[in-house]
Parts: sequence; C-alpha cells; structure tokens
Amino acid sequence: MNVLPTEIPDVLIIEPRVFQDDRGFFLEGYNGKAFADKAGITEPFVQDNHSCSSQNVLRGLHYQIEHAQGKLVRAIAGAIFDVAVDIRKHSPTFGQWVSYTLSAENKRMLWVPPGFAHGFMVISEVAEVLYKTTDYYAPQHERSILWNDPDLGINWPLDGKPTLSAKDQAGKPLKFADVYP
Repeated sequence: MNVLPTEIPDVLIIEPRVFQDDRGFFLEGYNGKAFADKAGITEPFVQDNHSCSSQNVLRGLHYQIEHAQGKLVRAIAGAIFDVAVDIRKHSPTFGQWVSYTLSAENKRMLWVPPGFAHGFMVISEVAEVLYKTTDYYAPQHERSILWNDPDLGINWPLDGKPTLSAKDQAGKPLKFADVYP
C-alpha cells in the first residue's frame, strides 16, 4: 500500500495495492500489520459501517465528543467528496479541513483520526461508503458541525441544494460547537 500525507499531517490517504487481471481485481482493504508499519495507525477497529446515498446527499460533519472515533473511509460504489475538519482545540491545524475524492474507481481510503469531524457528499448518481471506526457509535455523544459554516468555508461541489438529515440541518457552527481539548 501507498500512504500519502495531506495538508493536515494526521489525516492520511491510503492507496491499497490492487491486483487486476481479466477476472477483475483483488485488494486488501485492511491489514493491521501493514497499517501499523506503513501508516502508524495502531488503533483497533471495532465497528464497520456501510451507507448508500443518492447524488447530492451530504452527511456530516459528524463527531463524538466522548468515545471519539477514528474512521477509515472508502467508497466501494460511485464517488464521494470526503472532508475531515480538525476540531482539536489546541492543534496547530484547529479549524482547518482537507477534502479528497474517494471512489470505487480510484480505490483510495481516507484515514480520519479521532479529534476530527467528518462528512461527505455524494458526487455520483449513487455511492456506497464503507468505513471502519476505532470506537463504537455513542448517540448520546454525537455532535454535528454545520456543513456550510462560513468560518470553515468548505468548498462543497454542489449542483443545487444538498439533501440533508434534520440532524445535519441543525448542526452548530464550529465557534459554538463542543470541541476536543
């Protein structure tokens, strides 16, 4: 696998080795030893999540104020515009964000460590997203930062209005959100 740094050092792009021939392809989506040795990711994954969404569905920006989750995200069908926002109050990159296109075609994964809000928008007709988490879902600790917070200025590739859940419509701007110490 190939590990690519991003503008925020703790967020990583993972490119798995893909073995392709006339039958199709094979890749290792996760290998604990390789992730530890090559990417420094040693947290154990405890939960796998799978979502399917239509074009312009925007999910996020989500995080858990307690039981913070690291996420290893990939699109297995279609394509998404994936975003990680640093919400660690004392981090030199606090309030900064990175975004990358993850798709079934490019097979890239994004490592979003604990201490980050995460969200994505579907940029294909439909997308299926798989992500592993380092802690369990704890709805009582879940928070949402407003997807279009002007202080963040995320440049979502919108074609019209996004489709949002009620929870995401009610997200708070970062300056009023609970953040990590």
